[in-house]
Amino acid sequence: MADQSMHGTDVAAEAVPANAGEEGIGRAIGRMALQHPLGAVGAIIMIVFVFCAIFADFITAFDPLSTNAAISLGAPDASHWFGSDFMGRDMFSRIVYGARISLAVGIGSTALGCLFGVILGLASGYLGGWTDLIVQRIVDVLQAMPVLVLALVMAASLGPSLTNTIIAIAIPLIPYSARVVRSNTLALREQPFVEAARAVGMSETRIAIRHVLPNTLAPLIVIATAQLGAAILTEASLSFLGLGIPEPYPSWGRMLSESAAEYVRTAPWLVIFPGIAISLAVFGTNLLGDALRDILDPRLRN
Repeated sequence: MADQSMHGTDVAAEAVPANAGEEGIGRAIGRMALQHPLGAVGAIIMIVFVFCAIFADFITAFDPLSTNAAISLGAPDASHWFGSDFMGRDMFSRIVYGARISLAVGIGSTALGCLFGVILGLASGYLGGWTDLIVQRIVDVLQAMPVLVLALVMAASLGPSLTNTIIAIAIPLIPYSARVVRSNTLALREQPFVEAARAVGMSETRIAIRHVLPNTLAPLIVIATAQLGAAILTEASLSFLGLGIPEPYPSWGRMLSESAAEYVRTAPWLVIFPGIAISLAVFGTNLLGDALRDILDPRLRN
């Protein structure tokens, strides 16, 4: 009987396909794509941009910084798919490499803004009292100014560079994540599991980090995705105004700044393709953020 039982167990184990977990993940992704098709489109757009940013060296055949006066303002053709700019630089290469700049600024500024927003929001909502009052007045001051205006002020103060652009865009994003984390923390600190943690002698810092913070991550992910698109658009605006990414980095906003006023009629491809890249990046992040909100918010799942 023992041998038969062991044999039956082996047969049952053999009956389960080795790739059952992969099939389950595939079905889950397919179900999410059917339920949120626009979110799937946004995810595909962002995956394409991330792929271009990582493998830009293998995708393009031209150096984005090399100039060639012979093809200055060249129209799109078989060799230069998106044409060339006034210095003879290949536009396709510059847009592909520009994805690195836009994603680096977008992800870096969003992560930095969310990090400080989480710290301020968690301390403000959990500690309350004077801490909450002081933090909220600081947040009010930051949120009183539009994102672009505050980013312009910070970029003009810090100077044009990649690091300074990330910092300049991250500071205006802090209040939004701080507000979200604070509002969720105010509701969570009165929950029974927090009282139970206090009853067993757990410190307030450990309760806030281990029990309260993880429960605020779902709405934080949603707002971070939305802020990613805003950060990319703000970087393009700063570069367009000459306060963002300096030369020789290929930035989509700087491409528009160099071409929009002078070459929009004689060489429209210098404006069209960078504009499409910026629009698709912002569009993709917004679609993905909306889908994540529907998935992670229990009130919207049905």
